[in-house]
Amino acid sequence: MSSTIAVVDYGMGNLRSVSKALEHVVQDGQRVIVSSDASEIADAERVVFPGQGAARDCMQQLKDLKLDEAVLQAAHEKPFLGICMGMQVLMSHSEENQGIDCLNLYPGDVRAFSDSALKAQMQSLKVPHMGWNKVAQKQSHPLWSDIEDGNRFYFVHSYYVDPEDETLVAGTTEYGIEFVSVIARDNVFAAQFHPEKSAHDGLQLLKNFSRWNGQP
Repeated sequence: MSSTIAVVDYGMGNLRSVSKALEHVVQDGQRVIVSSDASEIADAERVVFPGQGAARDCMQQLKDLKLDEAVLQAAHEKPFLGICMGMQVLMSHSEENQGIDCLNLYPGDVRAFSDSALKAQMQSLKVPHMGWNKVAQKQSHPLWSDIEDGNRFYFVHSYYVDPEDETLVAGTTEYGIEFVSVIARDNVFAAQFHPEKSAHDGLQLLKNFSRWNGQP
């Protein structure tokens, strides 16, 4: 019996590189589909929610394609991986685009690195934060299997999540400040970095996800 991993296609995100990276690590009997069909996403055993660009555009696309409820349902029911913008919009609200309401799966905000309160800490660091950086693992998790604490992943972003519940935090990264780069709760794991662009450790994380049953 085949098992499907659905990559949510809402018109934003590096879908080809995500799907190709997944195809590289899946087991026999698993298939990867890229879909904007809510019923296909509902039927999949695992769901990947990628994304890049602006929060306002992301939320508008999700609503226009009637995928916002499908994404939330998947996040409640099955192994779910959020990537970059696909992590940020799980929060309640983003500061981007003069403020935008997000999916509100988890209470918290998405904040800008360039906020005036951060200028002293950021000093001369460039925004967006782009390139390889270390991730400190803050809780044990099946998706960290065979990935050493402190290994580097590839980032491209100008905003970071600030969840209200500190028990969500599964990884942090230093860039002028210590920011939350990974969250995890039950069947959901979401990362600010791009595993599909993160060489061996990124592929290992995707491999772990393809075998994960959604238990913490």
